[in-house]
Amino acid sequence: MLRRGWLRWLALLLAIAALPARADIKVTIEGVDGDERLNMLTRLSVERYRERAGVDEDTMRRLANRIDEEVKDALRPFGYYEPTVAYDYRATGKDWQVAIAVKLGEPVRIRELKIAVEGPGADDSAFDVVKKQDQLRVGSRLNHGSYEDVKGAMTRIAASNGYLAAQLLRTNMVVDVAAHSASIDLAIDTGPRYHFGKVDIEQSVIRPGLMQRFLRFREGDPYSAEQVLRTQFALDDSLYFADVLVDAGEPDAQALTVPIHITANRNHPTFSIGGGYGTDTQIRGTLSWTDSLVNDRGHRFRAAITASAITREIDLRYDVPIGDPALERMSMEFINGYQEPGGLETTTTILRPSVTQMYGHWQTVTSVSATRTTTRGGTDPSFTSNLLVPGIAFASVPKNFLGEELFSRTFYAELIGSHSALGSDSNFIQLHLQSDRSFDLNYQWHLLLRGEVGVSLVDHFSELPGIYRFFAGGDRSVRGFGYDDLSPKDANGDPIGGRNLLVGSVEIVRDIPWNLALATFYDVGNAFDNFRHPLLESAVGVGVRYRLPGVALGIDVAKPVSEPNSKLRLHLNISPKL
Repeated sequence: MLRRGWLRWLALLLAIAALPARADIKVTIEGVDGDERLNMLTRLSVERYRERAGVDEDTMRRLANRIDEEVKDALRPFGYYEPTVAYDYRATGKDWQVAIAVKLGEPVRIRELKIAVEGPGADDSAFDVVKKQDQLRVGSRLNHGSYEDVKGAMTRIAASNGYLAAQLLRTNMVVDVAAHSASIDLAIDTGPRYHFGKVDIEQSVIRPGLMQRFLRFREGDPYSAEQVLRTQFALDDSLYFADVLVDAGEPDAQALTVPIHITANRNHPTFSIGGGYGTDTQIRGTLSWTDSLVNDRGHRFRAAITASAITREIDLRYDVPIGDPALERMSMEFINGYQEPGGLETTTTILRPSVTQMYGHWQTVTSVSATRTTTRGGTDPSFTSNLLVPGIAFASVPKNFLGEELFSRTFYAELIGSHSALGSDSNFIQLHLQSDRSFDLNYQWHLLLRGEVGVSLVDHFSELPGIYRFFAGGDRSVRGFGYDDLSPKDANGDPIGGRNLLVGSVEIVRDIPWNLALATFYDVGNAFDNFRHPLLESAVGVGVRYRLPGVALGIDVAKPVSEPNSKLRLHLNISPKL
């Protein structure tokens, strides 16, 4: 038995020894960068063989012989029809070194360009996006990908806007390599425009009138695939339905109509539990119960309990849909909470009726908050305030917005106030502005700008409850400082909040492979009492981002500039995907 065991081990060792030695191929490329380089790496055989074992000299020679033609094939779609390619390969131990040098040469440029929309839809503004496109321009370098993009856009726009019989008439691209020029002629015949036909709805979940208000189209409207999809999203997001399907039927070529069939089944109340960790809030958890369909009029009710190291809150909310039920509602909310902003402790009870409405690309929320709050901490004695606080908020929303939560606000403004004439214990008026913007510098580099301004006019600041005071510092404010650590301080050195707020951030993000990105940023800001002499703190830092669908998760490390002796601080970052 022992002998047979040794024989098995000996056979295994001989088999391993018989495996071919690994020989990596390392490719270096000079003279080409960006998309052109990526396309080269995709087409090069030596790159595909890069981690194969047992690449001998004969195999390497065959791979090298393909380099010239493969490089030229890879560069032609970018308008480089006459590149000069030099290459060399050599063995270094078990590995192969391949060096490729490319001179791109003079590119082919567009000399003539015609993009025409013909037929009944010739004057439809939906086609302006291709008529005014800038991917293809006279004098610009020819790019086959841009040509295909524009050609595809013409057919997609036609189909999406009801021109279901549209046909491309001309798709000509003629290249004169010797003259380094190209002529492009694209034309589409839209054919007749189809309209929405009969809308058949099978559901007994909500009242028919409420269901009709969710539709983004009406029978007889010009057919639009986008509006069919938006209707699907609106019904999904309502949470009234466990499943819903908005289906376009077969087009009727005689009547020029497209029938729509909608089916939906009732959703049921849900209970959820969640937890997490934030560098601002530390450990946090949530318990919630939601009945998204209290009755067939579409009323909703939600109860939630949230808690963290610095906050505790019970939130009860009842919503009644009005107007466009996907976007507009009347709400009644009850909140009882405890929080520790800066060096204060506040206990708050709020009863807040509100109305949410849409005006074009603006969402408005008008509310009146009956508030009872107790503020403790600081050198001033604790005090309790009873306030009636009317307010109005404006937020810009993106095109095709359907009421979903926004990770960032292009622009947000809130105006609130109170007065003794309303029976309140404190007189104040407060304006709060926020804005987030992102810009693509190119396909790899992005610029993020963030700003926040707060202004308070108050008779006696010491009587202003902590929930209406401004603080700065933390993940979404001035990184490098603790959450709500920045504001005027009392005699004990604890932050007690300020009348005003000023925060700004500049961040540059560089995409790298594997859905990752690197960021560097500069944050500045503080909460203070006097705009004439604001003391602004600042910090710099770096971070890494991991891209998920629609959102980026990241970690930032920041160092205060205005406090050189302070330590590095770690921040979690959740931001919209660029």
